[in-house]
Amino acid sequence: MNAHLLQTLLPLNLRRDSSPSILPHYSAANRRSPCALRFSPLQSTSIPMASLGSSVSIGRSCINKPVSAELRDFDMDQFIELGNKLADASGVVIRQYFRRSFNVTDKEDLSPVTIADQEAEAAMVKIIQEHYPHHAIYGEEDGWRCKEEAADFVWVLDPIDGTKSFITGKPLFGTLIALLHKGEPILGIVDQPVLQERWIGVQGRRTIFNGQEIFTRDCPQLSKAYLFTTSPHLFSGDAEAAFSRVRNKVKVPLYGCDCYAYALLAMGHVDIVVESGLKPYDFLALIPVIEGAGGFITDWNGKSLSWEPSANKPASSFNVLAAGDKKIHVEAINSLQWN
Repeated sequence: MNAHLLQTLLPLNLRRDSSPSILPHYSAANRRSPCALRFSPLQSTSIPMASLGSSVSIGRSCINKPVSAELRDFDMDQFIELGNKLADASGVVIRQYFRRSFNVTDKEDLSPVTIADQEAEAAMVKIIQEHYPHHAIYGEEDGWRCKEEAADFVWVLDPIDGTKSFITGKPLFGTLIALLHKGEPILGIVDQPVLQERWIGVQGRRTIFNGQEIFTRDCPQLSKAYLFTTSPHLFSGDAEAAFSRVRNKVKVPLYGCDCYAYALLAMGHVDIVVESGLKPYDFLALIPVIEGAGGFITDWNGKSLSWEPSANKPASSFNVLAAGDKKIHVEAINSLQWN
Protein backbone atom coordinates (compact mmCIF):
# COMPACT_ATOMS: atom_id res chain seq x y z
CA MET A 1 0.00 0.00 0.00
CA ASN A 2 1.28 3.45 -0.92
CA ALA A 3 2.77 5.07 2.20
CA HIS A 4 1.54 8.51 1.20
CA LEU A 5 -2.03 7.23 0.93
CA LEU A 6 -1.84 5.63 4.38
CA GLN A 7 -0.62 8.90 5.88
CA THR A 8 -3.36 11.02 4.33
CA LEU A 9 -6.39 8.75 4.77
CA LEU A 10 -6.63 8.89 8.56
CA PRO A 11 -9.70 7.97 10.63
CA LEU A 12 -11.64 10.84 12.18
CA ASN A 13 -15.04 12.01 13.33
CA LEU A 14 -16.69 13.44 10.24
CA ARG A 15 -19.71 15.49 11.32
CA ARG A 16 -19.71 19.28 11.21
CA ASP A 17 -20.84 19.49 14.84
CA SER A 18 -17.61 17.79 15.92
CA SER A 19 -15.13 19.74 18.01
CA PRO A 20 -13.04 22.28 16.05
CA SER A 21 -9.83 20.40 16.86
CA ILE A 22 -11.14 17.37 14.98
CA LEU A 23 -13.06 19.00 12.14
CA PRO A 24 -12.06 22.65 11.64
CA HIS A 25 -14.50 24.99 9.93
CA TYR A 26 -13.61 25.92 6.36
CA SER A 27 -11.49 29.01 5.92
CA ALA A 28 -9.05 30.27 3.33
CA ALA A 29 -6.25 28.86 5.45
CA ASN A 30 -7.70 25.37 5.02
CA ARG A 31 -7.12 25.40 1.28
CA ARG A 32 -4.14 23.40 0.16
CA SER A 33 -2.30 23.60 -3.15
CA PRO A 34 -3.28 20.51 -5.13
CA CYS A 35 -0.40 18.13 -5.68
CA ALA A 36 0.17 16.24 -8.89
CA LEU A 37 -1.98 13.14 -9.22
CA ARG A 38 0.13 10.07 -9.80
CA PHE A 39 -1.50 7.63 -12.17
CA SER A 40 -0.47 4.01 -11.95
CA PRO A 41 1.41 2.84 -15.06
CA LEU A 42 -0.70 0.75 -17.39
CA GLN A 43 0.40 -1.93 -19.80
CA SER A 44 -1.33 -0.25 -22.71
CA THR A 45 -2.66 3.21 -23.50
CA SER A 46 -5.40 1.69 -25.62
CA ILE A 47 -7.88 -0.94 -24.48
CA PRO A 48 -9.83 -2.30 -27.47
CA MET A 49 -13.45 -3.13 -26.70
CA ALA A 50 -13.15 -6.49 -28.39
CA SER A 51 -10.37 -7.63 -26.07
CA LEU A 52 -12.33 -6.52 -23.03
CA GLY A 53 -15.54 -8.11 -24.15
CA SER A 54 -13.88 -11.48 -24.48
CA SER A 55 -12.56 -11.43 -20.93
CA VAL A 56 -15.35 -9.73 -18.97
CA SER A 57 -17.76 -12.18 -17.38
CA ILE A 58 -21.48 -11.57 -17.55
CA GLY A 59 -21.83 -12.90 -14.03
CA ARG A 60 -19.73 -14.72 -11.46
CA SER A 61 -20.48 -16.43 -8.21
CA CYS A 62 -20.62 -13.60 -5.67
CA ILE A 63 -20.08 -15.47 -2.43
CA ASN A 64 -21.39 -13.60 0.61
CA LYS A 65 -18.32 -14.17 2.75
CA PRO A 66 -18.65 -13.55 6.51
CA VAL A 67 -16.98 -10.32 7.60
CA SER A 68 -16.51 -8.62 10.93
CA ALA A 69 -18.97 -5.94 12.07
CA GLU A 70 -16.38 -3.28 11.30
CA LEU A 71 -14.21 -3.48 8.20
CA ARG A 72 -10.52 -3.52 9.00
CA ASP A 73 -8.38 -0.57 7.90
CA PHE A 74 -6.28 -3.05 5.94
CA ASP A 75 -9.34 -4.12 3.96
CA MET A 76 -10.28 -0.52 3.26
CA ASP A 77 -6.79 0.36 2.09
CA GLN A 78 -6.92 -2.52 -0.39
CA PHE A 79 -10.31 -1.32 -1.64
CA ILE A 80 -8.94 2.22 -2.06
CA GLU A 81 -5.98 0.91 -4.00
CA LEU A 82 -8.28 -1.03 -6.32
CA GLY A 83 -10.56 2.00 -6.69
CA ASN A 84 -7.58 4.03 -7.88
CA LYS A 85 -6.76 1.34 -10.43
CA LEU A 86 -10.33 1.45 -11.70
CA ALA A 87 -10.20 5.23 -12.11
CA ASP A 88 -6.82 4.99 -13.84
CA ALA A 89 -8.08 2.40 -16.32
CA SER A 90 -11.31 4.28 -17.00
CA GLY A 91 -9.38 7.50 -17.51
CA VAL A 92 -7.14 5.95 -20.16
CA VAL A 93 -10.21 4.98 -22.20
CA ILE A 94 -12.02 8.29 -21.74
CA ARG A 95 -9.05 10.50 -22.63
CA GLN A 96 -8.49 8.75 -25.95
CA TYR A 97 -12.07 9.60 -27.04
CA PHE A 98 -12.43 13.08 -25.54
CA ARG A 99 -13.04 15.72 -28.22
CA ARG A 100 -12.79 13.08 -30.94
CA SER A 101 -15.37 11.86 -33.45
CA PHE A 102 -17.57 8.95 -32.35
CA ASN A 103 -21.16 7.77 -32.62
CA VAL A 104 -23.72 8.71 -29.97
CA THR A 105 -26.60 6.32 -29.29
CA ASP A 106 -29.78 7.06 -27.33
CA LYS A 107 -30.77 4.54 -24.67
CA GLU A 108 -34.37 3.59 -23.88
CA ASP A 109 -34.68 6.55 -21.51
CA LEU A 110 -33.30 8.79 -24.29
CA SER A 111 -30.09 9.50 -22.39
CA PRO A 112 -26.99 9.35 -24.61
CA VAL A 113 -24.32 6.66 -24.49
CA THR A 114 -21.00 6.47 -26.33
CA ILE A 115 -18.31 3.91 -27.00
CA ALA A 116 -16.27 5.66 -24.29
CA ASP A 117 -18.99 4.93 -21.68
CA GLN A 118 -19.11 1.28 -22.70
CA GLU A 119 -15.37 0.66 -22.91
CA ALA A 120 -14.60 2.52 -19.68
CA GLU A 121 -17.15 0.44 -17.77
CA ALA A 122 -15.85 -2.78 -19.34
CA ALA A 123 -12.28 -1.88 -18.33
CA MET A 124 -13.32 -1.37 -14.70
CA VAL A 125 -15.43 -4.54 -14.60
CA LYS A 126 -12.51 -6.60 -15.87
CA ILE A 127 -10.24 -5.35 -13.08
CA ILE A 128 -12.82 -5.95 -10.33
CA GLN A 129 -13.47 -9.48 -11.51
CA GLU A 130 -9.73 -10.20 -11.53
CA HIS A 131 -9.16 -8.92 -7.98
CA TYR A 132 -12.49 -9.58 -6.24
CA PRO A 133 -14.42 -12.25 -8.15
CA HIS A 134 -16.78 -12.68 -5.17
CA HIS A 135 -17.91 -9.03 -5.35
CA ALA A 136 -20.97 -8.05 -7.37
CA ILE A 137 -20.97 -5.17 -9.85
CA TYR A 138 -23.74 -2.79 -10.90
CA GLY A 139 -22.82 -0.58 -13.84
CA GLU A 140 -24.89 2.12 -15.50
CA GLU A 141 -24.35 0.58 -18.91
CA ASP A 142 -24.66 -3.16 -18.22
CA GLY A 143 -26.47 -3.39 -14.89
CA TRP A 144 -26.06 -6.30 -12.46
CA ARG A 145 -23.12 -8.71 -12.77
CA CYS A 146 -23.36 -11.58 -10.31
CA LYS A 147 -24.91 -15.03 -10.52
CA GLU A 148 -26.55 -14.57 -7.11
CA GLU A 149 -29.47 -12.20 -6.64
CA ALA A 150 -27.61 -10.17 -3.99
CA ALA A 151 -24.14 -9.75 -2.48
CA ASP A 152 -22.56 -8.14 0.58
CA PHE A 153 -20.04 -6.17 -1.50
CA VAL A 154 -21.22 -4.37 -4.64
CA TRP A 155 -19.22 -2.00 -6.85
CA VAL A 156 -21.51 0.63 -8.42
CA LEU A 157 -20.04 2.25 -11.53
CA ASP A 158 -20.92 5.25 -13.65
CA PRO A 159 -18.13 5.48 -16.25
CA ILE A 160 -19.12 8.96 -17.45
CA ASP A 161 -21.49 10.94 -15.27
CA GLY A 162 -22.31 13.83 -17.56
CA THR A 163 -22.19 12.18 -20.97
CA LYS A 164 -23.73 15.30 -22.56
CA SER A 165 -20.81 17.35 -21.28
CA PHE A 166 -18.41 14.70 -22.58
CA ILE A 167 -19.85 14.60 -26.10
CA THR A 168 -19.81 18.41 -26.32
CA GLY A 169 -16.17 18.63 -25.26
CA LYS A 170 -16.77 20.16 -21.81
CA PRO A 171 -14.43 18.61 -19.16
CA LEU A 172 -16.91 18.85 -16.28
CA PHE A 173 -18.07 15.23 -16.34
CA GLY A 174 -16.64 12.55 -14.07
CA THR A 175 -16.23 8.84 -13.42
CA LEU A 176 -18.11 7.68 -10.30
CA ILE A 177 -16.97 4.59 -8.41
CA ALA A 178 -18.72 3.41 -5.25
CA LEU A 179 -18.21 0.32 -3.11
CA LEU A 180 -21.22 -0.73 -1.05
CA HIS A 181 -21.10 -3.05 1.94
CA LYS A 182 -24.56 -4.39 2.75
CA GLY A 183 -26.10 -1.46 0.91
CA GLU A 184 -24.01 1.24 2.58
CA PRO A 185 -21.41 3.22 0.57
CA ILE A 186 -18.05 2.77 2.30
CA LEU A 187 -15.89 4.10 -0.53
CA GLY A 188 -16.58 6.76 -3.15
CA ILE A 189 -14.34 8.11 -5.90
CA VAL A 190 -15.00 11.00 -8.26
CA ASP A 191 -12.44 11.17 -11.07
CA GLN A 192 -12.08 13.85 -13.72
CA PRO A 193 -9.65 12.18 -16.15
CA VAL A 194 -9.06 15.15 -18.46
CA LEU A 195 -8.18 17.62 -15.70
CA GLN A 196 -6.53 14.79 -13.72
CA GLU A 197 -8.48 15.55 -10.55
CA ARG A 198 -9.56 12.87 -8.11
CA TRP A 199 -11.65 12.96 -4.95
CA ILE A 200 -11.54 9.96 -2.61
CA GLY A 201 -14.11 9.58 0.16
CA VAL A 202 -13.95 6.75 2.71
CA GLN A 203 -16.42 6.10 5.48
CA GLY A 204 -14.89 7.35 8.75
CA ARG A 205 -12.02 9.26 7.10
CA ARG A 206 -11.33 12.72 5.77
CA THR A 207 -11.99 13.24 2.05
CA ILE A 208 -8.88 13.62 -0.08
CA PHE A 209 -8.46 15.65 -3.27
CA ASN A 210 -5.25 14.86 -5.17
CA GLY A 211 -3.51 13.94 -1.91
CA GLN A 212 -4.78 16.87 0.19
CA GLU A 213 -7.55 16.95 2.79
CA ILE A 214 -10.55 19.08 1.84
CA PHE A 215 -13.38 20.78 3.75
CA THR A 216 -16.77 22.22 2.95
CA ARG A 217 -17.29 25.86 3.89
CA ASP A 218 -19.61 27.62 6.31
CA CYS A 219 -22.68 29.27 4.79
CA PRO A 220 -25.39 29.81 7.40
CA GLN A 221 -28.08 31.30 5.08
CA LEU A 222 -29.50 30.37 1.69
CA SER A 223 -29.47 34.05 0.77
CA LYS A 224 -25.67 33.88 0.76
CA ALA A 225 -25.36 30.52 -0.99
CA TYR A 226 -24.05 29.54 -4.41
CA LEU A 227 -26.28 26.79 -5.82
CA PHE A 228 -25.63 24.28 -8.58
CA THR A 229 -27.91 21.96 -10.50
CA THR A 230 -27.20 20.21 -13.78
CA SER A 231 -30.08 21.94 -15.59
CA PRO A 232 -33.32 23.65 -14.54
CA HIS A 233 -34.99 21.84 -17.46
CA LEU A 234 -34.56 18.47 -15.71
CA PHE A 235 -37.24 19.36 -13.13
CA SER A 236 -40.93 18.94 -13.88
CA GLY A 237 -44.26 19.27 -12.10
CA ASP A 238 -44.08 19.52 -8.31
CA ALA A 239 -40.32 19.00 -8.39
CA GLU A 240 -39.90 22.07 -10.59
CA ALA A 241 -41.94 24.17 -8.16
CA ALA A 242 -39.97 22.83 -5.19
CA PHE A 243 -36.64 23.60 -6.85
CA SER A 244 -37.83 27.12 -7.73
CA ARG A 245 -38.55 27.82 -4.06
CA VAL A 246 -34.92 27.10 -3.22
CA ARG A 247 -33.42 28.75 -6.30
CA ASN A 248 -35.30 31.99 -5.60
CA LYS A 249 -33.70 32.23 -2.15
CA VAL A 250 -30.04 31.69 -3.02
CA LYS A 251 -27.50 34.35 -3.91
CA VAL A 252 -26.32 32.79 -7.20
CA PRO A 253 -27.87 29.83 -9.10
CA LEU A 254 -25.49 28.05 -11.49
CA TYR A 255 -25.95 25.22 -13.98
CA GLY A 256 -24.19 22.47 -15.89
CA CYS A 257 -21.69 20.49 -13.80
CA ASP A 258 -23.24 17.05 -13.12
CA CYS A 259 -21.14 15.24 -10.47
CA TYR A 260 -18.46 17.93 -10.68
CA ALA A 261 -20.75 20.30 -8.75
CA TYR A 262 -20.77 17.94 -5.76
CA ALA A 263 -16.99 17.70 -5.89
CA LEU A 264 -16.73 21.49 -5.82
CA LEU A 265 -19.10 21.53 -2.84
CA ALA A 266 -16.79 19.12 -0.98
CA MET A 267 -13.89 21.53 -1.64
CA GLY A 268 -15.76 24.53 -0.24
CA HIS A 269 -16.33 26.36 -3.54
CA VAL A 270 -20.09 25.71 -3.77
CA ASP A 271 -22.68 25.70 -0.98
CA ILE A 272 -25.64 23.64 -2.18
CA VAL A 273 -26.62 21.23 -4.97
CA VAL A 274 -30.26 20.31 -5.70
CA GLU A 275 -31.22 17.66 -8.26
CA SER A 276 -34.17 15.48 -9.20
CA GLY A 277 -34.48 12.05 -10.78
CA LEU A 278 -30.96 10.77 -10.09
CA LYS A 279 -30.22 7.07 -10.32
CA PRO A 280 -28.18 5.34 -7.57
CA TYR A 281 -25.05 5.21 -9.74
CA ASP A 282 -25.33 9.01 -10.03
CA PHE A 283 -24.98 9.70 -6.30
CA LEU A 284 -23.74 6.71 -4.24
CA ALA A 285 -20.06 7.56 -4.81
CA LEU A 286 -20.76 11.15 -3.76
CA ILE A 287 -21.95 10.26 -0.26
CA PRO A 288 -18.54 9.37 1.31
CA VAL A 289 -16.90 12.26 -0.57
CA ILE A 290 -19.28 14.92 0.75
CA GLU A 291 -19.70 13.52 4.26
CA GLY A 292 -15.94 13.05 4.58
CA ALA A 293 -15.48 16.76 3.86
CA GLY A 294 -17.98 17.73 6.56
CA GLY A 295 -21.01 18.17 4.32
CA PHE A 296 -24.49 16.66 4.16
CA ILE A 297 -26.26 14.75 1.40
CA THR A 298 -29.82 13.39 1.72
CA ASP A 299 -33.09 13.15 -0.15
CA TRP A 300 -35.43 16.15 -0.22
CA ASN A 301 -37.01 15.09 3.07
CA GLY A 302 -33.67 14.99 4.86
CA LYS A 303 -33.55 11.19 4.92
CA SER A 304 -30.40 9.20 4.23
CA LEU A 305 -29.92 8.03 0.67
CA SER A 306 -29.73 4.27 0.43
CA TRP A 307 -30.15 1.57 -2.19
CA GLU A 308 -29.42 -2.13 -2.03
CA PRO A 309 -28.78 -3.35 -5.58
CA SER A 310 -29.76 -6.83 -6.63
CA ALA A 311 -30.42 -8.81 -9.79
CA ASN A 312 -34.15 -8.12 -9.70
CA LYS A 313 -34.12 -4.56 -8.38
CA PRO A 314 -34.23 -1.79 -10.98
CA ALA A 315 -32.37 1.45 -10.45
CA SER A 316 -35.06 3.74 -9.06
CA SER A 317 -34.96 7.55 -9.14
CA PHE A 318 -34.07 9.81 -6.19
CA ASN A 319 -34.27 13.52 -5.42
CA VAL A 320 -30.93 14.61 -3.98
CA LEU A 321 -29.95 17.56 -1.80
CA ALA A 322 -26.34 18.27 -0.79
CA ALA A 323 -25.03 21.14 1.33
CA GLY A 324 -21.75 22.11 2.89
CA ASP A 325 -23.34 23.65 5.99
CA LYS A 326 -26.03 22.00 8.13
CA LYS A 327 -27.93 25.27 8.55
CA ILE A 328 -28.61 25.77 4.84
CA HIS A 329 -29.29 22.06 4.45
CA VAL A 330 -32.15 22.40 6.94
CA GLU A 331 -33.32 25.66 5.38
CA ALA A 332 -33.36 24.07 1.92
CA ILE A 333 -35.40 21.10 3.16
CA ASN A 334 -37.94 23.49 4.65
CA SER A 335 -38.05 25.47 1.38
CA LEU A 336 -38.49 22.37 -0.80
CA GLN A 337 -41.62 21.39 1.18
CA TRP A 338 -41.41 17.92 -0.32
CA ASN A 339 -43.84 15.27 0.90
